[in-house]
Amino acid sequence: MTLQNAKYKMLTRIWWANATIEEPPEVERSYRQRDERDRETILNEFVACLRDYKAHVIRTSEDNLSQEVTAVCQRFHVKRLVIPADLPRSWLPDGVEVRRDVPPLSTRELNEFSNVMTGCALAIAQTGTIVLNAGETQGRRALSLIPDLHCCVVFERQVVGLVPEAIAKLAEHAMRPITFISGPSATSDIEFCRVEGVHGPRTLIVCVVSQHDKRQHG
Repeated sequence: MTLQNAKYKMLTRIWWANATIEEPPEVERSYRQRDERDRETILNEFVACLRDYKAHVIRTSEDNLSQEVTAVCQRFHVKRLVIPADLPRSWLPDGVEVRRDVPPLSTRELNEFSNVMTGCALAIAQTGTIVLNAGETQGRRALSLIPDLHCCVVFERQVVGLVPEAIAKLAEHAMRPITFISGPSATSDIEFCRVEGVHGPRTLIVCVVSQHDKRQHG
């Protein structure tokens, strides 16, 4: 069989397979698509999941955010911090060298900073997951993957109850690179030895920010 005949035969089979394929069945969507619980219950579930994943959680108000981040930096001995180009100045800690990712830092430079602070696209209470999609206050994907410590700001209004709610919101910018963060980076080998920091930051600090003055530490 010549190459031309083989190609014709292959394309014919593909065409015939596509022509005779049946319509896929309609997807059943009887699962919950919206969390009807009150906001405080949803937020408490989010915080509980984060702590279960060994993330450090701080609940604070926007007015006190900078003070809380300053305290976090002192606690974890953070001296240098890399941030996205558009991170608000009012979020920044005192007494820490801050470098905006403009122009974009090289991988080597990011690794030297070791610490990063970002916002997020949204968060999911059901799974304790923070979602980044390279949008406002988040920067490029590498910022949240290379440094060893990630301090992430999550506003209470950004927390949704269920995964379907999050997917629906993310669909508006579906072509962006999306990162799902459920606790610090961790993996286990065949002997179930837990190793942290292999695929991302080994320390995750989450500032859950409200519109009122409410501070709890964990």
